Amino acid sequence: MTPETILSILIGIGLAASVGFRVFVPLFALSIAAHFNAIPLNESWAWIGSTAAIFTLGAATIVEIVAYFIPWLDNALDSLAIPLAAIAGTAVMVSTVAGLDPVVTWALAIIAGGGTATAIQTSSTATRLTSTATTGGIANPVVSTVETGTSIVMSVLAIFIPVLAVIFVVLILWMIFKVYRKFKKKKVAE
Repeated sequence: MTPETILSILIGIGLAASVGFRVFVPLFALSIAAHFNAIPLNESWAWIGSTAAIFTLGAATIVEIVAYFIPWLDNALDSLAIPLAAIAGTAVMVSTVAGLDPVVTWALAIIAGGGTATAIQTSSTATRLTSTATTGGIANPVVSTVETGTSIVMSVLAIFIPVLAVIFVVLILWMIFKVYRKFKKKKVAE
């Protein structure tokens, strides 16, 4: 495996994690990065760097960010966000991975890309539901701001410092695991 292939996998994992917080932020970042040739893309995904893709994904990003600041709408979006995150996580992974057999690329994209995005999106959904239940939705804009900020930071790191992005992905997944275990132990004790 070449260093370029390893780098492309790290970029894909970082962007997939970012998808777990916001579906369109990393796609928009990927589109801009591809447009300016900051990262190489899989040949069949070159279209994502087009001007039309930038404007379309930019508009979708703005709509998504604004929608998450409306308490009842953010919970409705969460029901769509989990399957969309799985698809988008797979897409960003397959679009960035280069130099591998297509079977390996798709397996990696589905498992690492879709799996990472789904795990993070599921925990984000649980966080928002908890926020809604405990604060009546008043804290949801704060949660949304943190998620959007995390998605932006993860997208930038994935594109420019992919090794650091993957370290953050591991830390995020570890924290999700720890919180899950804590709640599971608490539920069993009750």
